[in-house]
Amino acid sequence: MKRITALTILLLITSNITAQSNRNLLDFEFEGVSLNGVLNLPKDQKPKGIVLIIHGSGKTNAVAQEWYLDIRETIVKSGYATYMWDKMGCGKSEGTFNYNQSVQNSALEAIAAIQMLKEKQESVSNTIGLYGISRAGWINPIIINEYKDIALWISVSGVDDKENFSYLLEENLRIEGLSKDSIKIIVDQWLEGTKIAHAGGSFETYMNATKDLQKNAFWLRFIKENYGEMNEETYTGFQVPLMKETLDKETGLPIYIEDFDTILSNVKIPVLALFGETDMNVDWKKTKTLYENTIGQHTDLTVQSFSNCNHNINECKTGGFYEFQDNKLPYKRCDGFLDAIENWLQGK
Repeated sequence: MKRITALTILLLITSNITAQSNRNLLDFEFEGVSLNGVLNLPKDQKPKGIVLIIHGSGKTNAVAQEWYLDIRETIVKSGYATYMWDKMGCGKSEGTFNYNQSVQNSALEAIAAIQMLKEKQESVSNTIGLYGISRAGWINPIIINEYKDIALWISVSGVDDKENFSYLLEENLRIEGLSKDSIKIIVDQWLEGTKIAHAGGSFETYMNATKDLQKNAFWLRFIKENYGEMNEETYTGFQVPLMKETLDKETGLPIYIEDFDTILSNVKIPVLALFGETDMNVDWKKTKTLYENTIGQHTDLTVQSFSNCNHNINECKTGGFYEFQDNKLPYKRCDGFLDAIENWLQGK
């Protein structure tokens, strides 16, 4: 029996989307550097509009590795073009990657992409939509408030106004089998370290207050993959932007967007919000309630959640941050996820 590898599946998906769309590399300028993007247009028909794919946190190699292929294929099948690009310093994009890029700056980056598409008439119609996961749940509402021509928004695993890492840390430590007391110590130290950094405290003070956190394998792995080694330069790297944020008085968590309730309430376009019910990155129930109390009071909001599905809407057992990477599991989309996108877009 022929073994179906991840590469085989990727090639099958690639050939499938290629058969349904014209794929063109298309760059744009932002803050003096060129960002490398890819445009997919439906074949043999005029697009109803274009949907921009807005990334979540972390580095990307989206263009070369054909990220979101199944999602882009679904959007193309629905009659829309898609546009996606790599962040600064990633893939073939120029510049330097900045893990701490503000969500406000990311929104300006996306608006620069929209303006390029309009100037080159690649948007074809005035219908411009946004698709985004996780961190994009902060970026896209800003875009919608600042750029009035956005017509629709697909939010996947969206966020509330505050930093979600304490939830991510607590849930993943639980999955890894730590006791409740140990989890509380580590999460409390992360919160204390955040307060120290926010107040302008020294690296030495921060490290002394977070000794158990700095010994935790999950934390050390996360830091190494996203920042490098924990040292004074790394500390300064996240301290400087953190000091510009407000800390929530009740939880101590950084608030990334002031008056987020108002910004969401200003969203007057159709929104599709999709969640995995085993999301251990973001407290999806909290976000769902937030959306219903804001967006849902002012426009057409469609919400759907998927059981046994993680932050990326893949079938899972634990939803853990490293579940698939450590266990070398195949990535399988949750049943109904792509259908939900296609059906919703076909009505738009």
